[in-house]
Amino acid sequence: MHPPGFQVQCDLWFPHEALPLGHDQLDTPPVLVMTSTFSGFIQGRMLPTRKTPDLLGGMWSLVQEAGAVPTRLTWDNESGIGRGKLTEPAAAFAGTLGTEIKLLKARDPESKGMVERMNQFFRSRFMSGRTFTSPDDFNAQLAVWLPVANNRLSRSRRGRPNDLISIDRAAMRDLPPMAPEVLFRNSVRLPRDYYVRAFSNDYSVDPTMIGRVVDVTASLDTVFVHHDGVLIAKHHRKWARQLTVTDPVHVARAAELRAQFQAQRSRRLVVSPVVETASLARYDALFHVDIDAAPAVVAVAS
Repeated sequence: MHPPGFQVQCDLWFPHEALPLGHDQLDTPPVLVMTSTFSGFIQGRMLPTRKTPDLLGGMWSLVQEAGAVPTRLTWDNESGIGRGKLTEPAAAFAGTLGTEIKLLKARDPESKGMVERMNQFFRSRFMSGRTFTSPDDFNAQLAVWLPVANNRLSRSRRGRPNDLISIDRAAMRDLPPMAPEVLFRNSVRLPRDYYVRAFSNDYSVDPTMIGRVVDVTASLDTVFVHHDGVLIAKHHRKWARQLTVTDPVHVARAAELRAQFQAQRSRRLVVSPVVETASLARYDALFHVDIDAAPAVVAVAS
């Protein structure tokens, strides 16, 4: 067992039964489990994916919840964190927090045995007899269950995690003054269909921005689109995949722009015909007719 505040083990656990993601899709999203090696205190949260931004976002949300940063976070060579070497985002995350992310050696179960036992604990104690309607429902039920789980008596520690965690966190560092970078980011020129992609889904944007460069960011919960720092779209992030997510306001605005374009086009097509009125003097000159010398025509009544 490590000293207070020194180490928190991190791992992903996958429910053995699929749950609804919405839009008639089922899956078993990863659950990030973080366990203190001193107090045995466990934290957890289901994540949309195991990609780097979501893993970092999950860690940051649980570190914020704890209100303290351990000296070390350990991972078992998860690809989104690093294999043999930390990914650049993970290394930057550790630097901002002032902590170390240690990648455990392959086939080294002793170094992460605690978190493995916690995963089994989740399966047998949390999942048993439960049903879930969505990932949000899963996280809500997990948040209610965790205080009960952390009230278990640990014989090896001669105490309960709920009681030992205060000693644990007193030895940890404070949260950094600046939040680490944990968002998915992308910059694209908004196409004519006015949708941008975040992970596997397409989200609508104000169509007045078509042709301009927009900045797409995504947290665990929300997708944002900005142009020159101004928010132009915001969507609740979907966990289901291959979706087209549309804001009705954007559809209405697109219809307005289409109507305006068609009206302008119609006005350009309606052109009044111009008929030139020829001067009769041109014909007189052509046929050498002198009006002044021509004999007068006298109308004779019959």
